[in-house]
Amino acid sequence: MSRNSFDPGIWQGRDDGDGREHRRWHQQVQLTMAGDGLRGRDGGVALVGFASDEGVRRNGGRPGAAAGPDALREALAPLALHTDLPIFDAGTVVVEGEDLEAGHEAVGGLVAELLDAHDLVVVLGGGHETAWGSYLGRTRADRLQDARVGVLNLDAHFDLREAERATSGTPFLQMATTDAEAGRIFDYTIIGIAEPSNTAALFDKADELGVSYVLDIDCGASHLGEVLNVVDDLLTRVDVVHLSIDLDVLPAAVAPGVSAPAACGVPVEVIEAVCRQVAASGKLALLDVVELCPPMDVDSRTARTAARLVTTCVHARPTT
Repeated sequence: MSRNSFDPGIWQGRDDGDGREHRRWHQQVQLTMAGDGLRGRDGGVALVGFASDEGVRRNGGRPGAAAGPDALREALAPLALHTDLPIFDAGTVVVEGEDLEAGHEAVGGLVAELLDAHDLVVVLGGGHETAWGSYLGRTRADRLQDARVGVLNLDAHFDLREAERATSGTPFLQMATTDAEAGRIFDYTIIGIAEPSNTAALFDKADELGVSYVLDIDCGASHLGEVLNVVDDLLTRVDVVHLSIDLDVLPAAVAPGVSAPAACGVPVEVIEAVCRQVAASGKLALLDVVELCPPMDVDSRTARTAARLVTTCVHARPTT
């Protein structure tokens, strides 16, 4: 297992000046990394990549997600940034060969460390197996030990599959099983489920686990109020939110660069409104963005949309 260090070469882009009124992601990351190290700093945002194709491969999907972290960084770099929050880049955990389990342990340890030092940790995947590494980190972070955590997954799939080994289709069943063993409440809400992409067995498993979900056909712009009410219900009963954005929740025209492009999908303006609502609550501590497959992307559409959603989550956070 290896971890790539912060790469200043990725954080490049247009430079209109040094003042905060000109600030872009690449400038804020460069300033932050030049001013302090990874450990011992309070607050701000920390990024960490998880370069993994193994979960998608095990699940029979299209490989390519291992290139996702750097593609997301490149899409973030030139975007305007309307906040003074320090932004750290903790590098990327790289899954070597088929050893996904070692990768999960490595990224879980790093996420735990980052959560204890920063307000928001953003994990750049990787397939949706990334979410299990994020979970390992949040359950080990000292500051979240007494918190009730709710999981909000923006996804076309339940990812509650039963399998002998972890895959991109198993992370939330792994969470449910581990929470039950630890005596924790598994509070899981999904926005964007595509009925034809999930078997009856998966719907039955979701019902058995008490999962709240909204179908993609009920997530159009005309249903935005109802969707936000579902999210608000989650926010009222938890202390902290782990938000997982699987980019295949978006229409294929917006997000072609994923393992399983959506035939229908949820409009990006609905997904962005959900991200804004969660971030504005002040309860968002952990965000993972997964299933970006750069080899299948068209004009970097998927990467640009993902970067927009990450930026929304950062901008919408309370300033006090």
